[in-house]
Amino acid sequence: MPLDELDRALVHALHLDGRAPFALIADVLGTSQQTVARRYRRLREEHGLRVIARPAPRRIGQVEWFVRLRATPDAALKVAHALAARDDTSWVQLTSGGTEIVCVTRAAGAQAPDALLLRQLPRTPRVVAVSAHCLLRTFVGGPVGWPGRATTLTEDQVRRLTPEPAATDGGLVDVSGDAALLAALARDGRATYAELAAGTGQPEPAVRRRVQQLRRDGVLYLDVDLDAAALGFAAQALLWLSVRQPRLAAVAEALAGQREVALVAATTGPANLLASVLCPDVDALYTYLAETIAAIDGVGHVETAPVIRTLKRAA
Repeated sequence: MPLDELDRALVHALHLDGRAPFALIADVLGTSQQTVARRYRRLREEHGLRVIARPAPRRIGQVEWFVRLRATPDAALKVAHALAARDDTSWVQLTSGGTEIVCVTRAAGAQAPDALLLRQLPRTPRVVAVSAHCLLRTFVGGPVGWPGRATTLTEDQVRRLTPEPAATDGGLVDVSGDAALLAALARDGRATYAELAAGTGQPEPAVRRRVQQLRRDGVLYLDVDLDAAALGFAAQALLWLSVRQPRLAAVAEALAGQREVALVAATTGPANLLASVLCPDVDALYTYLAETIAAIDGVGHVETAPVIRTLKRAA
């Protein structure tokens, strides 16, 4: 069932600050802390809502790759499940009639993707094609969350819930000593400092300081993982766009401001821009492609791959 207004307000609040205390969210939304906690638990149980915390890849020396695999029809689902079970993948989806699998993986900047999964999966005879595309610049997605879930609160409510802006530049940060902490936050970005301390074996004050420092320095970001169908978006597609190079940034920024767009990234490969689009239904998807995309100056060829199943969203 679609979410009601209070559910959507709670999702919007978590989009702004995934670790905002329930007491603050309740005060901003004009309800009780118990109601907010109860709604949060129900959204977790019924719609898979999660708040996750992940390190920004470039700040820790990683590069993101978008991987496309084509498999025989009898093997595609098995391959997709194998990918979803890996720790180094996210957003594992079946597209294009169920024979193409796509996912995102991260690698250290000095490594090529074949140092990760590409060296293993192509050996499977039922995987007939593999390509990897480096995400050169992400305009929406990752640290810049999907705006489609953030449309409920007023400007004043947004102001009260928005934390101080994190640093947007800086050098590489060594997080080699934070593996246990980052793993715990990836499982539950709202884990209390006491829970994080118990899970990492570190004193609670030290854990608190480290999380706050990583967020303040723009190394750690929070995201909301939620089935888009709960927000009324039942049709999803990946778009590979070929854009005239002088217009690449302008087209990416135009897409980034649209409610339907959950990911926009400049990428390597035959197409130079990748977008993940969510619409209420296939009719709305057609309208978006025929009217919105077609009206953007600089867009040439567009390849559309409908997403038919998501096996893994965020890591």
